[in-house]
Amino acid sequence: MSDGSSASAADKIEIHELLARYAWSFDTADVDGFVSCFAPDAIMCEDVFEEEDRWVGHDEIRSMAEHFFSMPGFGGRQHHVSQVLIEGSSDRCQVRAFCIVVEPRDGEPCAIPFAGHYKDVVVKIDGRWLFQERLVRHWSGPVLRNFVGQDGVKVPRKRPPH
Repeated sequence: MSDGSSASAADKIEIHELLARYAWSFDTADVDGFVSCFAPDAIMCEDVFEEEDRWVGHDEIRSMAEHFFSMPGFGGRQHHVSQVLIEGSSDRCQVRAFCIVVEPRDGEPCAIPFAGHYKDVVVKIDGRWLFQERLVRHWSGPVLRNFVGQDGVKVPRKRPPH
């Protein structure tokens, strides 16, 4: 429940640290650290593959993390988060951020297997900011609806009118 006050600079720094804890724990296969980033009844959705995946609560989120950590080739990836926008109150905020995943390749240039964005709801529980909802999406689809050719936007003239 919101107390009506805006998120402070300290709140925003703590939310940035939550994003960093998530990435560090995910990229170092720290299952407990990863799960601790989420509220007990949190929802994590990934709209990256052909079908949206959804995990609810610590047990399902733990299973998802363990699955990824056991995948051959997953180790060594790094999640980089930037352009973080935080809006909300002192106990609940909406967060949007860009995410790029870098994958090192033995002596070769790094690959970027994922470029997308996060859309989150974070809440403060017992003085700690945690994910209540986390949506991971490719940088495509509705987020690009204002560009020509995306989601029914009409193609403009070849040159702007005078």
